Amino acid sequence: MSYITIKSANTNNSINIFYQEYGTGKPVIFIHGWPLNHEMWEYQLAELPKHNLRCIAYDRRGFGKSDRPWESYDYDTLANDLNELIKQLNLSEVTLVGFSMGGGEVARYLAKFGTDKIAKAVFISSVTPFRLKTDDNPDGTDKQTFDETIHKIEEDRPAFLIGFSETFYGVEEQKQTVSKAMLNWNQMLCLMSSSKAIVDCVRSFSETDFREDIKKIAIPVLIIHGDADKTVPIKASGDKTAAMLPHAKYIVYKNAPHGLFITEKEKLNADLLHFILAKN
Repeated sequence: MSYITIKSANTNNSINIFYQEYGTGKPVIFIHGWPLNHEMWEYQLAELPKHNLRCIAYDRRGFGKSDRPWESYDYDTLANDLNELIKQLNLSEVTLVGFSMGGGEVARYLAKFGTDKIAKAVFISSVTPFRLKTDDNPDGTDKQTFDETIHKIEEDRPAFLIGFSETFYGVEEQKQTVSKAMLNWNQMLCLMSSSKAIVDCVRSFSETDFREDIKKIAIPVLIIHGDADKTVPIKASGDKTAAMLPHAKYIVYKNAPHGLFITEKEKLNADLLHFILAKN
């Protein structure tokens, strides 16, 4: 198994971050959503390496096979982890692909570390630019909703995750978008994470304002969002991120839920390949 080791700036402690890579060529880093891990990218990692791409997916600290520190799940720290991965693997001309919470890491990394090693960026079902409802962000979600999410996680995490995944993939009484087996697999991936990391990351992705980060992005960007996304509604996320990045390519997937990396996997793979391989 492959790990990078990151030393804490404030202590003598270090943590190990797990990563998996396939293929050779220009590097593409996949950053997973909450509360999954790198294995959510199974269908992308099975296809994109066939096209002369070096595909790298890692587990965020506290998730999957990475170490589970008690604290430090803020986006500055998470962006530092991504930076260390890029540095330790000696990568350049990278395409960053962030899903949901992972879109925040893409935005914060680009704002904090710049684009010397980054060629392109992709935001899929991303939490950017700002999830929380405030006076200057009226389309956001009330803090009480996130407080209730944390309460449900702390009360019965497995039960919460079952209901969450059904919304995540748009499963309705008359519309089975994914199989029961797929939902079971999703549950297994979610339960591999630290309960502390899950709770702390709710605060991070709901309360971090990425609007200033987004304004600094000048490289080619692809934004993909489903218009039936009930987990990260498109009006407050994809639409606003696209409005802040008029140079970006914005693709709306009709009737697609949050988890479109599975429900729309063939289309997503094709759109990713077209964008990543295009000569800008």
